[in-house]
Amino acid sequence: MTYAGSCHCGAVTFTVDAAPPSEAMTCNCSHCRRKGFVLTFVPVDQFSLDSGDEQLTDYLFYKHNITHQFCRTCGTEAFARGKSPQGEMRAINLRCVPAIDIEALTIQKVDGARF
Repeated sequence: MTYAGSCHCGAVTFTVDAAPPSEAMTCNCSHCRRKGFVLTFVPVDQFSLDSGDEQLTDYLFYKHNITHQFCRTCGTEAFARGKSPQGEMRAINLRCVPAIDIEALTIQKVDGARF
């Protein structure tokens, strides 16, 4: 199974080669709180950037462990690049995946404001 997402203007598109998640996380850190992210994480080999690499602009903060990437046209952050103990990963902003019913997800709340 796969699922797909994009930025608001459609310049940046991606596909994830995995079943759509039933669980996700929200975080109250200064960045996530302001943007309202609902996130899931996938290994890099399950992620495909289909279009828009040239449209992406990076943003780093705190410990610079996650490269937040947003579309330079519409400003949407559809995904981010990062590393976890399991290796390179992508943080998928599920609000950018039209097929995902956010209200049906089990949400884990992360207290990122304390990091």
